[in-house]
Amino acid sequence: QVQLVESGGGLVQAGGSLRLSCAASGRTFSRYVMGWFRQAPGKEREFVAAISGGGGSTYYADSVKGRFTISRDNAKNTVYLQMNSLKPEDTAVYFCAAGGPPFAVVTGPVSPDIMDYWGKGTLVTVSS
Repeated sequence: QVQLVESGGGLVQAGGSLRLSCAASGRTFSRYVMGWFRQAPGKEREFVAAISGGGGSTYYADSVKGRFTISRDNAKNTVYLQMNSLKPEDTAVYFCAAGGPPFAVVTGPVSPDIMDYWGKGTLVTVSS
């Protein structure tokens, strides 16, 4: 079992930055692909970014490429999402998730359906 707890959300003006963190419990953290997803009001949950277990491969949604950076520190069982140049359309609840085949490489967008563990989310609000 893996438990995930997100933090770092809040209110920021357009053009600003936030850093989300996701702390994981469990000894097998480094086996999992970690992903960030988001869900805006009235919309479906969508993929944002993912990183492989060892951190060697990453993938981003086109909407955030060049502005967001995903990283992980396996010694701290934590994954991060650095969000720069935020836009009002980035407003959403951001979820951290873990899953996928053990030691998988990330080569494309990750479906929420393959993620086994989810945090409760943290709200990011970007004002114009």
